[in-house]
Amino acid sequence: MQTYLVGGAVRDRLLGREIRERDYVVVGATPEMMLAQGFRRVGRDFPVFLHPETHEEYALARSERPQGQLPDQPVFDASVTLEEDLARRDLTINAIAEDGTGRLIDPFGGVEDLGNHLLRHVSDAFSEDPVRVLRLGRFMARYAELGFDIAAETKALMRQMVEAGRLDRLVPERVWQELTGALGEESPEHFFLVLREVGALQRVFPEIDALWGIPQPAHWHPEVDCGVHAMLALGVACRLSDSLEVRFATLTHDLGKATTPERILPSHHGHGERGARLVERLCERLRAPVRFRELACRCATYHGYLHRLYELRPKTVLKLLEGLDAFRRPASLSRFSLVCQADFQGRDGFLQRPYPQARDLQRIYQAAREVTAESVKASAPGRLLGEAIRRERIGRIGSAMAQIKQATETLSRSSDRIS
Repeated sequence: MQTYLVGGAVRDRLLGREIRERDYVVVGATPEMMLAQGFRRVGRDFPVFLHPETHEEYALARSERPQGQLPDQPVFDASVTLEEDLARRDLTINAIAEDGTGRLIDPFGGVEDLGNHLLRHVSDAFSEDPVRVLRLGRFMARYAELGFDIAAETKALMRQMVEAGRLDRLVPERVWQELTGALGEESPEHFFLVLREVGALQRVFPEIDALWGIPQPAHWHPEVDCGVHAMLALGVACRLSDSLEVRFATLTHDLGKATTPERILPSHHGHGERGARLVERLCERLRAPVRFRELACRCATYHGYLHRLYELRPKTVLKLLEGLDAFRRPASLSRFSLVCQADFQGRDGFLQRPYPQARDLQRIYQAAREVTAESVKASAPGRLLGEAIRRERIGRIGSAMAQIKQATETLSRSSDRIS
């Protein structure tokens, strides 16, 4: 019975990165032997055990060797070797083991691939699991900033999997799991770029893939292409927030531009409402949690409002605040503002430009939220209370906007005198 540290812990230690969790593989053992030593079994499909003290995972070595009349059933008995276990893993950099003395067992060249910053599949068995295409995208989202790339032969295999329809079998829960995992990485835009390169984006996320090739006015979008802009905006969102909801809403805020009638391009009138419907469809297909869907739909619908904040009438600003459900859920306002800022700054040459709309919308909201049923009910009968609240809020919003405008003009005059 021999125990080895395997997978991500070995890989990340060799890369000098923080080790998030440790997984072990046990060779030459049976479930009975593990239970006798106090381990607790948790795996249903194959034996995985929790250490009685550290609670780290220990899995029995397994292989994909044919077993009687069930060739697809894994083997996990005491005869399975360490190399057989490593051979079933996805990438060479994940097929490195380390024994108790620190000696590395690397039968597939994973250490060399780490040195070359290369993601390469272990064997053609990679193609048996379509989720691995998405996982490779996740690895690029994690390691692209270190200079990693995918081996040419692995990209070719991924394309073959896409063309064979392997990704069409993916279940929504697994797709959503990999998507949110990628959004939580350092550079999630590389997840989508990799999938697009091998043809998988169109199969799995067609609403996102459709953005490439759609033009926008160069005055506001020097990068022009909507797909390029979506990736730039997502990169800014990652700088601004760790929230997966914010990053997802940023990714999907412009989906409606892919459905703009060709005759009005590069203008995109009405893309917000169209985009919200596409977000609804995407979230329903992926079975996304409600909190993701609500924020993404609101951002798709209303992000243009915040960009044009200083041009809006107070009544329209109240419509924006009500549409965001800001009076009941104040946190939604800050997340919405982050998405809008990422949208604005996620353009060629716009990254360092200020976005005062986010700050000023918060100031306007604070003025409007001071109006409550208690503050106005003395001057309005019960059946007219709701309308009285709206009128008072519109008045407060107008006053706040006038103060912001005055302050901006004063600052501008001061700057002119200094210059």
